[in-house]
Amino acid sequence: MSAIAAHAAAQQADTREARTRLLEAETRQAIAEAERAELLARLPPGQAKPLAGAIDTRQFGAAGLVRAFDLALELAQQVCAVLPPDRPTLLYDPAVAQGIVAARHVDGALARLADELAARNRELARYIETHTPAGSRRAALPLLWLAAPPAVLRAGADLAALFRSDTTLAGIAYGEGARALFASAMARSCPARLAGLGGGYLGELDGARHERLLGRVRALSVHRATLAGHVAALERLADAAKGELKKELAAVARAAEGQLEGVDAFIEALKAGEASDRSPLFVTARYLGLAERSAGALVLDVDLRLEGMSLVKDNLFTGPRLSLSGVALLWYRLHEPDGRLLKADALRRVTRPVRVELDGEVMRGEFWR
Repeated sequence: MSAIAAHAAAQQADTREARTRLLEAETRQAIAEAERAELLARLPPGQAKPLAGAIDTRQFGAAGLVRAFDLALELAQQVCAVLPPDRPTLLYDPAVAQGIVAARHVDGALARLADELAARNRELARYIETHTPAGSRRAALPLLWLAAPPAVLRAGADLAALFRSDTTLAGIAYGEGARALFASAMARSCPARLAGLGGGYLGELDGARHERLLGRVRALSVHRATLAGHVAALERLADAAKGELKKELAAVARAAEGQLEGVDAFIEALKAGEASDRSPLFVTARYLGLAERSAGALVLDVDLRLEGMSLVKDNLFTGPRLSLSGVALLWYRLHEPDGRLLKADALRRVTRPVRVELDGEVMRGEFWR
């Protein structure tokens, strides 16, 4: 019994000693880890990895357009090289083309209507003279003249209806001014070969052209006043006449009065006192000069897309770096005025990226200018 009790007591003692040693070991390990953590917190690590770098394309978008701008200048020179040197070329714009056609219609209608009214007034003057009490013979007017207003008046009425809408002539946008930039670049490269750039200032401040157009309106008003006098004279003769002659004079007076109303509608539709795109006379003054300069010119239809690419790379050691590139996509078609196609091509350009230091130092090229 005593031997067994002694052995059990020895085992218990060994167990307590083992537990004590394990607890001491765990305590030493915890102290060591705490000391190591404290040391790492006070000292930097032995190795530091650089940042991977961040790509940012939002802050320098306009800088990339500089490279695209250079491409537009290069493409303008290339397109100028294919234009015939012996004929002018007009850059096509749908709104400008509509304005040119409208200006030609208004200018032509003013001239034709004035001539038509002068001829009609001469015929009426002879007719009225023969039916006055001192007249000795009767002059017959054509039945067609009595039945309907002249064709010029109908064309003038159609033209007036065309401009009664509130639609204004406005250029069609081609991106962020890419087409206007290309037009200016072409004017820089080959100004002598261009009859017009399609948009912008077209000559509406030309006082001589305004005065000529207003002179035509005044001449038309004089013919209108003469026609009104003939209508009054015919009505007086009809009041004094009897029988078939009275009916004839009344019919002639009604026909002349219908023409007078057509002339009034045409003059009113011109809106000579309004300086806006709703006034046919103002539109004529704006586009007539370009219409005269571009008569017989070739038509160049162009579309262009420019895009600038900017990359900013931030790095822990090297700092920010800016890389610029440009992309240009261009197609053009060269037409005769009747629509026949002479030349066509599609071009693309992509510039190699140019690296620029953001502190102002140039890595390569001539970007800062």
